[in-house]
Amino acid sequence: MGFLQADSQNIILDCVLTDNGRKFLSRNDGSFSIVKFAVSDEEVSYDTIQKVGRTIGKERIEKLTPIFEALTNGAYAQKYRCISVSNPNLIKLPNLQLQGEGVDTTGTIISIGNTTVKRRSITIFQNITNEQTIDVELVDQTFIVECHNLFIQILGSTPDHIDSNQRASYILLRDASTSSIGGSKLTLTIATKAILESQFSIYGARSNKNLISSFIKIAGLQSGATKEIEIQITKTS
Repeated sequence: MGFLQADSQNIILDCVLTDNGRKFLSRNDGSFSIVKFAVSDEEVSYDTIQKVGRTIGKERIEKLTPIFEALTNGAYAQKYRCISVSNPNLIKLPNLQLQGEGVDTTGTIISIGNTTVKRRSITIFQNITNEQTIDVELVDQTFIVECHNLFIQILGSTPDHIDSNQRASYILLRDASTSSIGGSKLTLTIATKAILESQFSIYGARSNKNLISSFIKIAGLQSGATKEIEIQITKTS
């Protein structure tokens, strides 16, 4: 669903079903029912508020922000979903950090192999800048992990859904322990599947057919924080 129009003070709702929703609707057995919706703000640049202040910045965002057309692909339709928080004094939100085996110094790339080093144990944890604790409403209890089902799997878990683009979605509960500032953690083991020579030829990097780059997206349901991680799969490792 997207909000369109900017010059006539009218609000137009462009509503579409995702591909998965259309699949359920096509059953035509009366089971299809919309029970909830989400709102996102990936089009909004909040730098405007920092530059000109909250009052003028809010007005400029409302009047001048171009809004994306509604998408039917659920994996790309809403990257930054809005959340509701009751604390009126909240000014900072937590983010997600990565640590574990094969993680580079930037905390955004994981190296893994296709022969011997076929699995990595990693931990995603909540962090917040220049604060000592995380608001209890923003402590994630559940995470959604999305990865390419052709190359990557989460050991010990079964995908809740695999879409037509072979994007697998896992719904995982947080670890029992928390971080030093009260944030939640998610420990999981990622592993490569049996990747064929022909797949390296097709999906390998243009400059290096022994390397496939894939991505994992992890989102906390309560905080709305997301993190995308590059997985570099080496054929000879």
